[in-house]
Amino acid sequence: MSNADIFVGEVIGTAILILFGAGVCAAVTLRHSKARASGWIVIAFGWGFGVLAGAYTAAPLSGGHLNPAVTLGIAVDTGEWGKVWVYLLGQMAGAMLGAVLAYLVYLAQFQANVRSEGTAEDTGEGPGEEPTPTLGIFSTIPEIRNPVANLITEIIATIALVLPVLAFGLTEGLGESGITVLIVSLLVVGIGLSLGGPTGYAINPARDLGPRIVHTFLPIPNKGTSDWGYAWIPVVGPLVGGALAGLLYNAAF
Repeated sequence: MSNADIFVGEVIGTAILILFGAGVCAAVTLRHSKARASGWIVIAFGWGFGVLAGAYTAAPLSGGHLNPAVTLGIAVDTGEWGKVWVYLLGQMAGAMLGAVLAYLVYLAQFQANVRSEGTAEDTGEGPGEEPTPTLGIFSTIPEIRNPVANLITEIIATIALVLPVLAFGLTEGLGESGITVLIVSLLVVGIGLSLGGPTGYAINPARDLGPRIVHTFLPIPNKGTSDWGYAWIPVVGPLVGGALAGLLYNAAF
């Protein structure tokens, strides 16, 4: 794979991933969305389908990593570091692009993110309802802010992603059949349902950092904070988890 193919593949694939993921969070979160308040299961499956669409699209060009933690885990296992920087650049650019696209899809809903001053009949909401916080559409927010616990959660959840991804390569016929991406997508759904409660399961530094940067600069009314004090945890935790998964895989398999 050439550097150009890897970069383009990761940009496109990661953009699709974030478009689906931020899109489902917007659908569930924003007022005046037909899917508002449809719940965590919808969010988990939305992110899983994002992995499915993004990875299948990127696979012919780059292998469809879409995640610096996966790229790091593979590099730690194989010792091949030469193209890691290309993957990371593509993933970050794609994550930012996907966040912008999700914003454009829900542009009217974001623009309507203002305090409702009328009656319930006038607005469809209760009178005086506060604007919807928007960071959770783009990036993760811990349910209980405890840096040590949050970091541990992200490390363990990322190991639960990257170690099986590496092990799937040992299962004869999976790669040739093309079903690996589907299985990884279901794995992401499972992680969301089982391990996502404490932190919102970033398990992907680009998935959190790229959209957080975009959120900082987007002209969203009443968007609230981008919470940069927490931003290091969904970057460091998944990177540590990816590296540990690569070491564990290399040692055990």
